[in-house]
Amino acid sequence: MQQQINMHQHGMMAQPPEMISTKDALYLTDALSWNLLAMKKAHFFASQCQDQEIKQAIERVGQMHQRHYQQLLHQLQPSAHIQ
Repeated sequence: MQQQINMHQHGMMAQPPEMISTKDALYLTDALSWNLLAMKKAHFFASQCQDQEIKQAIERVGQMHQRHYQQLLHQLQPSAHIQ
């Protein structure tokens, strides 16, 4: 109950719950897929780009999506929550 109160006051949980709902699992699967696709597209478009400044900007976007993908995977690993 206290965790729910804290979540409502601050808008965030201190840590992910032990179990997630089916709906949450489906959303996480979608989020992983979106980030993976965005990362692949950024890599492809950067490889096609001739302007080095634009190429670097697109590569940074791809790296951002890769970090988000890795962060989601890390949070989904059971060992990530053991303190």
